[in-house]
Amino acid sequence: MSPTAKVDSDELRRLKDVNMDEAPARRHVRDSLKETQLNLDHILFKTPGNGIKTKESYEVNSRGVEIFSKSWLPEATRPRALVCFCHGYGDTCTFFFEGIARRLALSGYGVFAMDYPGFGLSEGLHGYIPSFDLLVEDVIEHYSNIKESPEFSSLPSFLFGQSMGGAVSLKIHFKQPNAWTGAVLVAPMCKIADDMVPPPVLKQILIGLANVLPKHKLVPQKDLAEASFRDLRKRKMTPYNVICYSDKPRLRTAVEMLHTTQEIEQQLEKVCLPILILHGKADRVTDLSVSRELYQKAKSSDKKIVVYKDAYHSLLEGEPDEMILRVLSDIISWLDDHSLQVEDGS
Repeated sequence: MSPTAKVDSDELRRLKDVNMDEAPARRHVRDSLKETQLNLDHILFKTPGNGIKTKESYEVNSRGVEIFSKSWLPEATRPRALVCFCHGYGDTCTFFFEGIARRLALSGYGVFAMDYPGFGLSEGLHGYIPSFDLLVEDVIEHYSNIKESPEFSSLPSFLFGQSMGGAVSLKIHFKQPNAWTGAVLVAPMCKIADDMVPPPVLKQILIGLANVLPKHKLVPQKDLAEASFRDLRKRKMTPYNVICYSDKPRLRTAVEMLHTTQEIEQQLEKVCLPILILHGKADRVTDLSVSRELYQKAKSSDKKIVVYKDAYHSLLEGEPDEMILRVLSDIISWLDDHSLQVEDGS
């Protein structure tokens, strides 16, 4: 099936033109495209859903924000461990991650994901992060409730962070140093690549403006799909992720991400849990050198880094099929080893 088999480009453009500042509009658009998305000719969507229990939920958290979440559980067996997903900037857990989650669930894992406030199907102004620390607290609250439930409380638990979600995962670890069995970090946003950041003078002007016009979309941005997806055929599928925030970053959001990466870069030696770091050598979005620095400085006794030659930023979505399968295999093998260690008591 071709990427444009069921929805023509005019319809996609019409959906893109919908004002998705607020969650109800994003939810309506997602409902319109849900089946089409899952039938795209992408290797992730070819993973069968048979044998997996899925559940979508909306719950109001302690800050009064309605959070969308989804879970994928093996139908016939108890999960061997929990995998809690932290998505990247602008993204949602309802598109490409569906195929990743199915792969993990079919390998025996209970997979949980949520959309951050202001992203995907969760409540909040689209693409707006007034405080990165508050976002992290929302994620901690959501996953703590899952981990503490009686059916899961005895299981190992892993963070799985992609891009900005890698920064979220590390911030969670700093706040909960002993709460997680390990973390998988895919192209983590420990530092935004210099090419993606405005020149120093403009950066200072934008930081000043963020105090006055925090929600305004004034930050210049390069084409993220072009910078992230190496496989041109898969790049053509990115417009189907219609509820992804793809406009210019809002000023406060950009400043919060910049400050977060500066903070993480200064605290790499505080990382003390088992980690798997995966990064593309040709990544132009997040900085490979800081992933290498994370590997070197982390005081974890159990740490591993894998750098994939020629690969771009979106290792699990935008690479040729054989690379996507290789990265998935590396993740599942690492999770298998570390779940087994916990079961064995080692």
